Formats: sequence, structure tokens, C-alpha cells
Amino acid sequence: MNNIKNSLFYITVIGGFTALIYWVISKGAVLEVGRGIVHKKIASNHWNDFLHSMVENLQHPLAILLAQIVTIILVARLFGWFFRKIGQPSVIGEMIAGIVLGPSLVGMYFPEFSAALFPKESLGNLQFLSQIGLILFMFVIGMELDLKVLKNKAHDAVVISHASIVIPFALGLTLAYFIYHTFAPVGVEFASFGLFMGIAMSITAFPVLARIVQERGMQKTKLGTIAITCAAADDITAWCILAVVIAIVKAGSFTSALYVIGLAILYVIVMLKIVRPFLKRVGDLNSTRESLNKPVVAIFFITLLFSAYASELIGIHALFGAFLAGAIMPENNKFRNIFIEKVEDVAIIVLLPLFFVFTGLRTQIGLLNDPYLWKVTAVIIAVAVVGKFLGSALAAKFVGQSWKDSLAIGALMNTRGLMELVVLNIGYDLGVLSTEIFTMMVIMALVTTFMTGPALDFIGFIFKDKMTAVPQEIGNKSKYKILLSFATPERGKKLLKIANSLVKKQPDNSIVTAMHLSLSTEIHSFDIKDHERKMLVPVIQEAENLNQNMVSIFKVTNDIDTDIIETANQGEYDLLLVGLGQSIFDGTLLGKILGFTTRIVNPDRLIDKFTGKEGLFENSPFDERTRHIITKSRMPVGIFIDKDLEEVNQIFMPIFSKEDAFLIEYAKKLINNNGSQITVLDASGEVKSTRDIQETIRSIEQIAPNHIMIMHDRTIKKEFLESQNLMIISLDSWKKLIESQSTWLNNTPSVLILKP
Repeated sequence: MNNIKNSLFYITVIGGFTALIYWVISKGAVLEVGRGIVHKKIASNHWNDFLHSMVENLQHPLAILLAQIVTIILVARLFGWFFRKIGQPSVIGEMIAGIVLGPSLVGMYFPEFSAALFPKESLGNLQFLSQIGLILFMFVIGMELDLKVLKNKAHDAVVISHASIVIPFALGLTLAYFIYHTFAPVGVEFASFGLFMGIAMSITAFPVLARIVQERGMQKTKLGTIAITCAAADDITAWCILAVVIAIVKAGSFTSALYVIGLAILYVIVMLKIVRPFLKRVGDLNSTRESLNKPVVAIFFITLLFSAYASELIGIHALFGAFLAGAIMPENNKFRNIFIEKVEDVAIIVLLPLFFVFTGLRTQIGLLNDPYLWKVTAVIIAVAVVGKFLGSALAAKFVGQSWKDSLAIGALMNTRGLMELVVLNIGYDLGVLSTEIFTMMVIMALVTTFMTGPALDFIGFIFKDKMTAVPQEIGNKSKYKILLSFATPERGKKLLKIANSLVKKQPDNSIVTAMHLSLSTEIHSFDIKDHERKMLVPVIQEAENLNQNMVSIFKVTNDIDTDIIETANQGEYDLLLVGLGQSIFDGTLLGKILGFTTRIVNPDRLIDKFTGKEGLFENSPFDERTRHIITKSRMPVGIFIDKDLEEVNQIFMPIFSKEDAFLIEYAKKLINNNGSQITVLDASGEVKSTRDIQETIRSIEQIAPNHIMIMHDRTIKKEFLESQNLMIISLDSWKKLIESQSTWLNNTPSVLILKP
């Protein structure tokens, strides 16, 4: 009945108002009389009219801009993918994609297509949009820097960094002296041309360098830390120098530039002393993803735009303001990572490729049509490499680095990448650089960035670094090897206690390795050493207290569970111990039962999904991770659920099936090495009826009488469970135990779930 009523209403409203619209339009035609309106005749060729309309649509500025964006993103991603495949940073491919789409290739061989896709009148829109991308990108670069490092950790790094600026700057200025008459634009003073040549030679691409260091697993090494710190100090110093150079060029004289520099200093003081504390306060109150809502995000974006606008108004370029706005963001790494995620995708994937292509449209390699011009280009590349590479390497050697590390630092600091293109475009926009010298410098930026990877490989080959990520002892197959992977020092100490109980009296025939992995998105490069010390030192001290020989591994990674599995499988360990965060059965009916029973066990130590209180089952993605580890590991895995484990003396071991027989071997190890008291629950009569289990228990009793006891009564008293330190159970039996909702689960001690 309701459907008929709704249909009648729909027909009445649509039909009635459609008739009204037609009547009003018909009557409105009478109003056109005397207004000079000429009605178009019906065209005989509708297809031609349609095509003409499509052509007009394609030539609309918005349609052209959208076509440019789609083409640029596709080509940039394709070239970026290709260069990643050959071991180069994707930014190299994106830079070359820009040149390919410009007059150097597409414009030369497909001029009609290039003119249709990049008409001159559309380049203004492309430029402004690319500038927005650069502003967002520089904001991200500023956030990725840690100003504290320059005060706390960077004495040697600052020496290296400043040497790597002064030496190439001086060489660039000297080179400008010899090429000024030939290549400087008419009307440009030597000081302006020379200063820009100097700063262009001095730039290091911090984001590209950081990506290379991360991809090569160098973040936690002394070399990686120094290189990143040098690049950070280089970025800050170079951008400050660039701001001064821009002020001098725009002001026209040094005296006028002093006013600009004075305003710039005042602006920096305001940002550091007033805006920064305010943003810190806002960040402290909104440091989680949930609290970082739209009004809060708006505050930080307004700060970014205000800073960029103020620096542009003063005369030191909007990019400097964006960089400074990022640098003064709250220092909370978690907050910065959340905010970077919000900005980075749009800035790097969508807008930044527009800048590469816009640079490519300005780069006309075809202008270098004379051998002399290519000789000058070669000289520019040589001066750039000598100044930056050798300057950084010699400075690093002077402050005490080895030759290998010094040359590696030089190779990394010689990376120019995107930051070089930013400086060159600023110089081009200011009219300081001609098209020829701009093209030569772009080629220099590509060559010096491209050579970084091969140079590092060559340096490594020459010095033949023998250090490996996995300790050599791991390869010894005759020893019983345990790998424990922990998320927190407290969890690591508990896992170490269990491992020690299994091998305590076999120091020469066993190896215990403690491993901590940290996500690269949750830790700043400058804090890696401190974080490593914070995570490993308590576990190392616990190993000393237990008199346990231990090897430690620390690694920053993008994929924790995969690295755990690869380390365990490659090291051919006999047992992998991991701590459990959320239930490995989370999201299933079994998980809900487990969550319910564990809340009964100790409600003060759990996270309740409704209240958010923290406890035993930490709010982390450990459920999926543990499932993955269990599935992919080629050795036995122990999943530990901690309930304040203190000792491993009293152990409860329920046996539910013949498949649980492997647990008796662990009982034997615990008794022989730790003198533990084991109570085996023969839950289904398998111990009594299985000969192999009986013989193993009998052999234990002969060596250590009164250390193992068989219990046949399935009615477990609360007092007994409370007297036990640890319950060891197979994974399959644990599932069955949870499904049965046994009442004595409410009082279980800490649990070690073993997968054979």
C-alpha cells in the first residue's frame, strides 16, 4: 500500500512540476521580443556540431589543466617505477619524466602534440599549481628535520655540512667568474649571478639522501646517522643563505638588502618565539589521529600559508616560509607522522610531478648544440662533484671518520635531486640564470643524483665491508638457537627469562638472540641510536643478571612481521618466542570468547574495547602479525601472554591429544636446565595410553626424580592454578580450551602457547 502511495506522489510531483517548467519557458519566450535575440537555425550536420563542441571543451583551460595533470602523473609514476627497478630513487625517474615531456624530447619530435597538451597560455596555471605542490613539499621537508639534533648530536656533522657548503660555494663562485660574460643574462650583475651559481653548487637533497639511506638499511649505522644529520644541517644553512641571496638579488643593492634581511630575521624570531610555542600547545592537546580533527588541521595549514605569504612579502620567497613552518611544527614524532601523511600524498603524488614537468618545459637540451656547450656542462659537473663530494669527504676525514665512511658521506652529500631544481627555478624566475645555464645545471643535478647509488656500491666494493646484519654465530647448526622478538623492554626481559630457563645449563651448546624491530614511521632518524639503547639496554642487563650469553639485533623496518619471519627462517632457529598483543584470534567468535575469558582472569590488565583502558592485550596490530608469524615460520613458535611472570619454576602443562607429545620435550629442557617442577594434565588419557610419552616421562624421572607429576583429574582447583608460574600449551589445544570455555581458565597464570 505504501509503495502505491509513494508512486502516485512521485508521478504527481514530477509530472506536475515538469508541466509547470514547460509552461513558464513557453511564456518566457514572449519576453524576448524587442531584445535583439537571434535564434540559431537547426544545423543540418549534427555530428559536426558535436565535434565542434568537443573541441571547444578540450580547449577549455580547466580541461587542458586536468589533461596535463593526468598525463604528468602517469608518466612520472612510470619513470619512477622503472628507475626504482634499476636501483635508483624514484625521484630520478620523475625528474627525467619532466625533461621527456618538455621540448627536449616530446616537444622536439612531436611538436603538435606538445603544443596541444602544453600551450603557452596554460603554463601559468601549471606553474602556480606546481608552486603550491612545492610549498607543501617544503613544509614536509621542514617537518622531517629535527632542530634539536643540531644542538645535541651534530658537532662533527655541522663541521662536515658547513665545509660541504663553503667549498662548493667558493668553487661555484669562481666558475661564475669565468662563464659570466658568455652565459649570464644581459643586465644581471655578477654578484647576483655568482651567488646563485655558488648556492646551486652547495645544495644537498635531504629527502633523496634520506630515502637512499633508508633503502640501503643504513639508518641505525653511525654512517647513516651522520649523513642524515649533515644533510639536515646543510638544508637549514643553505636555505638561510639562499634567503639572503634572494634578498640581495631582489633588493638590487646590498644596502637595500639589509632591510629585507632585517625583516627576515624579525620574521624568524616571531615564528620561533611566538608561533612555535602556540603550535606546541595545540599539538600536545591533539597528538592522536582521532583528536587531529579538521579545525586543528586548519590551524596548522593557516600557519603554513601565513608563513609562506609573509616570507614572499618580505622578499625571501614563499618556499623558505613553508620550510620554516614545517621546522617549527610540534616535535612529537607521532604528531608529525600523522600530519605528514595528510600532506605528503597530495604533495608528492599529485602536485610535485607538475613541478618536474614545468622544469622540464624550461629545460631545452636542444640548445646545447655545440661541443663547446657540452664541455662547459662537463666542467660544471666536475666542479659540482669536486666541491661537494671531495669537500664533504675531506671534512669527514678531518673530524675522524674512516676513509670508507668519509667517501660514503661525500657520495651522499653530492646528491642534489629535487632541491637543486627548486633553487634553479628560483634563479630562472628571478632572471639570474639564462636558459642555457639553467639547462646545464639541470643536467648536473641529474648526473650528481644518479651517481650516488653506483658511487656507494663502488666504495663498498673497494673497502669490502665484512659486517653483516645477522651475527655469525647464528650459522652454527650444532647449537640450540632461540630467537626472541620483543616490542618493549619489559616484554623482552620476560621472554629472555623463558629462553634462559630452556638453555641455562648449556651455555656452550645454545645461542639466545634478542631482537627488537621498530617501524620507520614511528621513529625519527636522529633518534635511532637513543631508541636502540632504550630498547636493548634493559634486556642486556637482564641477560647479565641471569648470566645468559646473548646476541642482540636492532633494526628499523617498514614491515615488522616479514622481517621477524625472514630473520628467524634465515637464521635457522630452533625456537621463536614472541609476545602477544591482541588476541591472535581477534575478530572471530573464538577471539570474542578469549577476550571475555581474559577479562575475567585479570580485568585490571586488559584493554576493554568500550572503555579503551590499557592492559594485557595492548591496542596494536599484533593479532594479524602473530597470525602471519605462525603461518610463515619454519620453526616452532612460542606465543607468550604475560600475567606478571616472575619465575619459571612451577609449570602447568595440559595434554589434550597425541599431537601434544612434543610439549614433553620442552618439559625435559626446563627440568634439566632450570630445575622446574612440571605438572602434566592428562586431559584426555593420552599420556597414559601413549607409549612414547610415557617413555620420555620415565627418562626424565630417572635423571630428575620428583620434578614431573601426572594429573588425571580434569577438575582444576583455583588454588593450584594460582600456585603455578606458567602454563605451556599447544596452539591447537589452546583453541580447544577456549572453545570449551573451561571454568579454570579464569585463574590461569602466564601462558606460553607453542606451535610445533
